[in-house]
Amino acid sequence: MTVISPAHPPAPTYAAVLRAPYARRTFGAGLLGRLSNGTAPLSLILSVKDGTGSYAVAGTVMAVFGLTGVLLSPARAALVDRFGPRRALVPLAAAYALLLVALAVATARPGTPAASLMVLAAAAGALPPPLGPVTRAMLSATLTDRDLLRRAYSLDTVAEELLFVTGPLLVGLLTRFASAPAGLAVSAGLVLTGTLALVASPAVRRGAGERGSGAPGRTPGVPDVPGPGLLRAVAVAAAVGMCLGAVELLVIAFADGHHSPGAVPWAMAALSAGSAIGGLVYGAVPWRVPTGVRLSVLALGLGAVLASAGLSPHPYAMVGWVALGGLFLAPAITSAYLLADESVGEGRRTRAGAWVSTGFNAGTTVATAGAGLLVGRLPMPLCFALAALPAVLTAVVTLLPAGARSRPGSAGRVEAGQ
Repeated sequence: MTVISPAHPPAPTYAAVLRAPYARRTFGAGLLGRLSNGTAPLSLILSVKDGTGSYAVAGTVMAVFGLTGVLLSPARAALVDRFGPRRALVPLAAAYALLLVALAVATARPGTPAASLMVLAAAAGALPPPLGPVTRAMLSATLTDRDLLRRAYSLDTVAEELLFVTGPLLVGLLTRFASAPAGLAVSAGLVLTGTLALVASPAVRRGAGERGSGAPGRTPGVPDVPGPGLLRAVAVAAAVGMCLGAVELLVIAFADGHHSPGAVPWAMAALSAGSAIGGLVYGAVPWRVPTGVRLSVLALGLGAVLASAGLSPHPYAMVGWVALGGLFLAPAITSAYLLADESVGEGRRTRAGAWVSTGFNAGTTVATAGAGLLVGRLPMPLCFALAALPAVLTAVVTLLPAGARSRPGSAGRVEAGQ
């Protein structure tokens, strides 16, 4: 009997991602180390507040820690691209862990000068190893199928989102049974253990993610220099970050204005749940639309939905709108990472992913401060509309030339094999 094969082979599943060589080891190690990103910031601000008794000092120290982390993220990723994961990540992780322990000791001692805490926080913020960009670069080097890589990136984005939920819960347990500085010590152990496990992965030993390693069959013809695709990915990621950072503060103000502060945790949970669901669905769909176009459309959808949230008649109606907006969040971030990966050569993928992260984090930070200036001065629906404006404008601007740049080999090209 003759068996007729289907015209299109079945799309790979998330199980296929985890069955890929070294994928589970790479995911597990990277996520273990990145759990410190969910525990260290909260542990730091609680430790400084308890040690100094000052919210102002705690906020300043946290701002210094976050600012140096965001600004120097591309430089740390450049070290990995230049020297490879094994030679770059271990010194960064060791120095970062040591500084977190130093902060734990300093904050546990009453009377430590605020200036000393700021110096330690600035040094620590400058050194976190770029485990997220490295993990994605390793996956890109080992997964030559673009559909499989999209699922891997989606899975990674969703898992990373969940880390920022589980991390604070872990800190809550530590502060209940130990102390806030213990959270800093645990963060140091997590990042060091995860980094060592990652660089010990066979994927690294075989050269995946190492400079000059090369991966067969990977997007030929893409230059090894940043191009319009990377700029588009960073710009849209920054706009999405601005939208998200502002909305998180506006949700609190909206709930307070309706005398329903209990709606805030529900809204934040709805945002995370929507993002996780959206990310998993996005990775499972066999898209035929260029990555750059998908990214802009997703940003446009996110902005439109969250602008509508400001028109909600009640905080719990707003929870539904925020959940709907979350459906666009993880897919947009995943698309930004994919577009950045497609737009640069083999030796720059870690740096490209770090620029996307930097854009998103910088946008979040700036918009949170800006939203604080809007609340109380403008009507709440207008505040939500202005918060969504960067995502909408960036999406529209980047969609205008998309048709001319969507052919194969361009920044917004169709994925391989389509």
